[in-house]
Amino acid sequence: MKSKIILILFVFLIFSGCVGTGSKGLFGTGVSIALDPRSVGTQIDDSIMQKSIIAKLAISNKSYILSVNTKVLDGRIFLTGKVDRPEEKLIITKIAWETAGARSVKNDIKIKENFNFSQSAKDLLITSQLRTSIIFNKKVKAANYQIDTYKKKIFIYGIAYSVEERKEVINEAKDILDVKDVVASIFLVEDLRIQKD
Repeated sequence: MKSKIILILFVFLIFSGCVGTGSKGLFGTGVSIALDPRSVGTQIDDSIMQKSIIAKLAISNKSYILSVNTKVLDGRIFLTGKVDRPEEKLIITKIAWETAGARSVKNDIKIKENFNFSQSAKDLLITSQLRTSIIFNKKVKAANYQIDTYKKKIFIYGIAYSVEERKEVINEAKDILDVKDVVASIFLVEDLRIQKD
């Protein structure tokens, strides 16, 4: 029992501001380890996920290191920053969703390009149609999905409770008029590393 307490204290000392991580706490999360409501294990998992996303973004495009900011809290990924093209935003979102343990992705990345109202309106209409159809589909938990559309190409990210639900969402997307392609990154609940109890 004493060795367990000593080990816990040692871990707290290593990951707290006392040993060189400054006021940012555990791995730069911005919250003191003692005040953070997450368990130490969850904090470490989040930190590993964040480092993994940063590494994948750097491999994809080195400029993302400076232009994209990531934050992971309890398996939930938050993205901010600016990119040159909408395709980059979608690629970054896909990378985040494909990170082991991702429970959700909130992408607030802004696009630097000129605005095309006509194309944006068509894409918004497609996204709205798919969102509406999965909300009214009793076989789908609509809140578990993020939908982006760019140039009539639908990108779906989310978590399905079953293979049937995943198929249902993809079929709903394919049934929408004028859609050119559907790219789905839909994980099953049992495939997630972090699951809600």
